[in-house]
Amino acid sequence: MSKIEIACFNPESAIIAFENGADRIELCDGLSEGGTTPNFETAKQLREKINIPIFVMIRPRGGDFTYSDAEFEQMKNELIQLKSLNVDGFVFGILDKNDEVNIEQNRTLVELANPLQCTFHRAFDRAKDLEKSLEKVIDCGFKTILTSGQKPNVSEGKENLKKLVELSNRRIEILVGGGLRSTNIEEIRGVTKAEYFHSSAITDGGVLANADEVVALKNR
Repeated sequence: MSKIEIACFNPESAIIAFENGADRIELCDGLSEGGTTPNFETAKQLREKINIPIFVMIRPRGGDFTYSDAEFEQMKNELIQLKSLNVDGFVFGILDKNDEVNIEQNRTLVELANPLQCTFHRAFDRAKDLEKSLEKVIDCGFKTILTSGQKPNVSEGKENLKKLVELSNRRIEILVGGGLRSTNIEEIRGVTKAEYFHSSAITDGGVLANADEVVALKNR
């Protein structure tokens, strides 16, 4: 049985994930943008309702992962505000203009989040050089990387994911996500030897996690 994180773009999905066995929630807004920082009140109310770990996305907008000085200040301020809610961690990722991991800015946010854990999200899949980027993310102090192996989805990226699991050597968790479903999790786990998996569990093109899909992901 794998550990499962469900990406939730609304509190209803988070409740569904919680009630059906998810190990962790990634809370965000902006489904159409691939995830942005959620509303403070939404996070506050959800924290009062569920007792599994909630990792909160810190991302001011969709698009690329290179941010202006004003956007970076916004990210710092939102992280500090959300940290007050007794959440369990944060999810973010910053690249520089050359699509390399921005060590200085990422490290600043990791230090602000301390002692809470941080996940470097799928900005990793746009970063140059898989192996060097892995080492940079570890160096910044992240505990997890969410990735599809620098490919469009986990099925295409499975060999790179296997390589990342091996290269990480348990120094950082490789969280496998991007097109992950109950229909392919067994194959992906078999190839990659990963232990933690990430999915929205949205199966109908809508906005809510599917309860049966959460159960199936957990039990495959």
